[in-house]
Amino acid sequence: MTPKLTLFVPVALLFGGVLLISGIREQYVVQPVKPMKAIPALFLGESSTDVVVGEEERRVAGMSDYVMRVFGPDSAPDFTVYVGYYDRQVQGKTIHSPKNCLPGAGWEILTSERVPLPGGGAQGGTVNRVLLANKGVRTLVYYWYQGRGRVESSEYRVKWDLLRDAALYGRTEEALVRIVIPVKRSVGDKPPSNNDAAITVADAVAKKVATELAPEVRKVLPALNRS
Repeated sequence: MTPKLTLFVPVALLFGGVLLISGIREQYVVQPVKPMKAIPALFLGESSTDVVVGEEERRVAGMSDYVMRVFGPDSAPDFTVYVGYYDRQVQGKTIHSPKNCLPGAGWEILTSERVPLPGGGAQGGTVNRVLLANKGVRTLVYYWYQGRGRVESSEYRVKWDLLRDAALYGRTEEALVRIVIPVKRSVGDKPPSNNDAAITVADAVAKKVATELAPEVRKVLPALNRS
């Protein structure tokens, strides 16, 4: 693909998205099979505490339903899980990519890659693995987009599927799924690298949680019959 064409693709997707989800075809409001809070509150044998997202933050994010839980001690959680559901996506109410939000919150992206969905399963797909740093604190984030029978990591691919399903079925419902794992290290450790043992431990936790979480999210999401 030529450089000019590469630059044209996101512009075309954006323009097409505005047209398709702004009124060319009515977008149905699709309720989940169950509320997001029906997703289990126990993963890896750890219980959790629900976190309430503030009204203003929820208005800006635009989700119609969500669940956010902290697993482990409140003072030093082992990981957090967030699932934000959008019953339809229209102009001004679409999923925001975490990659766009994180730098504004003071986080520096150290590494970012796409990896296969841990555990695979019937849906397969890929997820984003992002290592972040903020004032010496590191965090590992796994996130993906799930809905209408897909698990996907690429924002461009997600947008393309959104446009196609909006045009063909009037369906744009989708969930943003995110797992956050603090990268812990012992007091007195040397300054961390991007490949140390603490990241390996955080990765192992993320993979185990994702393996359990993705099938549970699938259970609460509506199906899309493409036949």
